Amino acid sequence: MLKNKLITELKNYFGNDKKRIDHALKVTEYAEQLIDQFKEKYPAKNINEQVIIYSAVLHDIGIKNAELKYNSSSGHYQEIEGPPVAREIMESHNIDFEMMDEIAEIIAHHHTPGKIGSNNFKLLYDADWLVNLPDVYGLKNKDKNEIKKLIDKVFLSDIGKELARKEFL
Repeated sequence: MLKNKLITELKNYFGNDKKRIDHALKVTEYAEQLIDQFKEKYPAKNINEQVIIYSAVLHDIGIKNAELKYNSSSGHYQEIEGPPVAREIMESHNIDFEMMDEIAEIIAHHHTPGKIGSNNFKLLYDADWLVNLPDVYGLKNKDKNEIKKLIDKVFLSDIGKELARKEFL
């Protein structure tokens, strides 16, 4: 697996932007946990671990160009700018064309659920929210009922909801 090479590429790309690097690494850690739990709970269902992990490492790669071109880190702009950068990185590592397409598609929609329904997408999406939920929704100021409702609303997979409940309740 090329995970470590992609992490090196990510670090080189973001340079001193420790916040963005740390975010991607934390999303990757959660993605790996979700993969393990998914495989344990649903051994007969197919997921592609490489697609999920590579997507986790590269999911926010478009943020740098979004800020340069649009002066915004908005998810919409990340989805536009991320796939070309991710493709360039993946091509340099000879990642399979079909896998590259799926990863680019996930990156192009990682802030807009509903466009892609695959388990690969759902696990990446949930991993990202496991990192983002406390800050985006100010969990420190919410009671348990509010947090439960948020988890049910935000997360796409049962596995993601289970891990979120464990982490935040």
